[in-house]
Amino acid sequence: MRLYSASSEETLRARKLLTDWADEGLLTKAQYQRLELETVSELRTTNIFLRLVLFLFTLISVGAAAALFFVGFLSRPSEQTIGVFFLIFAAVCYGAAEVAVSQARLYRHGIEEALAVCSVGFLCAGMQAALFSGSPYSPKPDGAQFLVPAAGAVFSLWIWRRFGLSYAFLAAMIFVLFLPGYWTLSHSAQHLIVALFYATGLIGVAAVRSRHRFDYLEDAYSLIEALLWLGIYLAINLQLSSLNLPAQWWGGTRATSDFARPFYWATWVLIWCLPPIVLARGVRQKDRFVIAVGAIVAIITLVSNKPYLGWQRHTWDPMLLGILLTGVAFFILRWLARGPGGIRHGFTAVRLSGKDKHWMNAGSAVFGLLSPQSITPGPQTSSPDVRFGGGASGGGGASSDF
Repeated sequence: MRLYSASSEETLRARKLLTDWADEGLLTKAQYQRLELETVSELRTTNIFLRLVLFLFTLISVGAAAALFFVGFLSRPSEQTIGVFFLIFAAVCYGAAEVAVSQARLYRHGIEEALAVCSVGFLCAGMQAALFSGSPYSPKPDGAQFLVPAAGAVFSLWIWRRFGLSYAFLAAMIFVLFLPGYWTLSHSAQHLIVALFYATGLIGVAAVRSRHRFDYLEDAYSLIEALLWLGIYLAINLQLSSLNLPAQWWGGTRATSDFARPFYWATWVLIWCLPPIVLARGVRQKDRFVIAVGAIVAIITLVSNKPYLGWQRHTWDPMLLGILLTGVAFFILRWLARGPGGIRHGFTAVRLSGKDKHWMNAGSAVFGLLSPQSITPGPQTSSPDVRFGGGASGGGGASSDF
């Protein structure tokens, strides 16, 4: 079912590990060169920057080609006609993505990723335009319109399974958020349905992941499990609006009275119970992604506790939270450092690995590209109309202008 062979992806994983080990000084130059010859893969890869450029360029090209088609060959088409052609474009984009991988052997190259993303977008837009009329976000949408986000979720899962793109799984999770609104008007039921969807996915991923504990799919399933844990928590936390987050999944801020009291207080109990469970799961599996999510949801729980209880918040609350987090981090750092060889139960507090440095450097570079003015200030230019004048001299017959 997966488009790439297991041997090819395992070879790429081994090559990345060799690079990390060489950067850490665990391999000599001769050892690295000898092992590098044994990990040659036929897949064509590129760096993260060129990957992003090719991804954006392909998106723009596909969008421009679709727009040119409608302008050049269709004049005032109906919504159904537009929808049919969108579905055709979706099939063409997906076929092109398959060919790019099977023939050109592209792997995380940006081009095949953008084509796959376009296929999902054209599919949803085509189904909406061809099968349904009106806005998909109307207060009482047609009962069958849930097929649009359902198709988006299913096809995104297929893209994730076929191409191994983790953000396709995230897209499927986002599509799931829109499904309950077509089935029920109860806010409590909507939150519960989304949480059940994510919990079902989590059970399935946990069952499958045990078979890939030490192979090339371990990192992929680790990230997916972390996303599902985070999704479950965000679905059951009813006070996210108090954090001034821009993403309001179910139609904006809702009052506490919109939820039944037993459900409301049950979610309060769950947001306190879930962080220790996630952290315990991550520590037991030695999974950095899950541990990170456990830390994130623990912080969100501390921040949203006062709004849950209706207590007054103060401007110095973030300062106290920062002091608490700093103390916890310092305690864990010292506790790990005092272990035998600086290691306790497989965890250590030594410096970052080469992989972490790579991602930090990449993130710094991307941040610099997104905010160049914050790094390099623009040149200061003086106004061309500046004219000196109005001075006075007390001697030599000088005039007032100089």
